[in-house]
Amino acid sequence: MSCRPWETSRSECKTRGRFRAAYRCRVRTFRFALTASHARSADAWVELARRAEKLGYSSLLVPDHLTQQLSPIAAMATAAAATSSLRIGGFVFANDFRHPLMLAREAATLDLLSDGRLELGLGAGWRTADYRQLGITYDAPGRRIDRLVESTGLVKRLLSGETVTHAGAHYQLGAARVWPRPIQQPHPPIIMGGGGPRMLRLAAREADIVGFIPQFSRRGRPILTDVSEAALDRKIAIVREAAGDRIGRLELNLFIVDAGLVGSGEPVGRSLLAAAKLASVGLVGSPYFLYGTLSALREQLERRRERSGISYYAIRQGSMEAMAPLVAALAGR
Repeated sequence: MSCRPWETSRSECKTRGRFRAAYRCRVRTFRFALTASHARSADAWVELARRAEKLGYSSLLVPDHLTQQLSPIAAMATAAAATSSLRIGGFVFANDFRHPLMLAREAATLDLLSDGRLELGLGAGWRTADYRQLGITYDAPGRRIDRLVESTGLVKRLLSGETVTHAGAHYQLGAARVWPRPIQQPHPPIIMGGGGPRMLRLAAREADIVGFIPQFSRRGRPILTDVSEAALDRKIAIVREAAGDRIGRLELNLFIVDAGLVGSGEPVGRSLLAAAKLASVGLVGSPYFLYGTLSALREQLERRRERSGISYYAIRQGSMEAMAPLVAALAGR
């Protein structure tokens, strides 16, 4: 995993007279992912990946749904082949669609062929339409997470080179092995995230990158009361408690639903639209939307990082160009 040094030490916090717990003082540099899922052609997809790399995005993350989107594994491999430093990842692979042995095998190959640039996203699955198309039961969250818990352990063991024989509640393996071995050892960095307490605790214990999203209902719909900054702070507190001594090794990620800069030099219509969205979102105070001037957003993200440790932002494909100035201002700092 590409990790940067901590910027602030515990002793420095003490000398400033602002002693906090260690996890409050250890701050990672900012990085930004582009979440992308569609292109008109191979050339357009390659150009998108190269443009993201040129603008300073650190990674290209592809969702895993049965919507009108590119198939993630092929899209990730193509993006990796067209770039030299851009990391690739699933955001996130739905566990119920992908057997852990097969996913581990795909992940190992992707990591090898990308020269160690894979970020492996693992999730329990949430989109009811995907389950309907596949003809499989959309179980209650607890049961889906049970399967993910078992699968995550198997994926980690397989990627680390272990020969796995396993007879569990949900999966059975007989002397299973993965070849080739991934370049990143013991395994590529794992992204796990969620909005509910159990998923967040699992991510805190098992992942390298913990992502925060709004919580979803049992019907697979986002819970609107869960999109505030206060709700995000509660999620972060859950992760800190569950991670224990691991907290200093975790990178915290936030998924941005929509974003736009006011006064960014883009056409007036776009700037006005961003300003209008800023006014409406300002009433909610949701961290999952980024609207404002460059200086205001920079200050907002720096304050949030100081308070909560979030340093990794996932920006959607449609906002890539609009948010390029913010990426240029903060990435690597």
